[in-house]
Amino acid sequence: QVQLVESGGGVVQPGGSLRLSCAASGTIFSIDAMGWYRQAPGKEREFVARITSSGRTKYADSVKGRFTISSDSVDHTVYLQMTGLKPEDTAVYYCNAENVRYSLTSFGPDYWGQGTQVAVST
Repeated sequence: QVQLVESGGGVVQPGGSLRLSCAASGTIFSIDAMGWYRQAPGKEREFVARITSSGRTKYADSVKGRFTISSDSVDHTVYLQMTGLKPEDTAVYYCNAENVRYSLTSFGPDYWGQGTQVAVST
């Protein structure tokens, strides 16, 4: 089994910054990609950013130029540096791990963290 634990959420004023972290632990041989999704009240969960094990990144248009995703593949940790935060960024942010391998020949499902709350407000 694999666990994802997020941290770094909180309350920040518009224009402020936060850094989210997500650490994956358990029986992990490799992870193909890790990413961040968010869910605002009354809305569906949406994609925010993703990084592959080779370092390729992808961002939602709404966060391009403001958010930066990075990772430490050795420690299976992913980060989301958020700057220029806006009230519409308020949401619960979830970490995701795709195509987790327990061994060279054994795959698991995608995994999700429990989420960390980000609130952008005056």
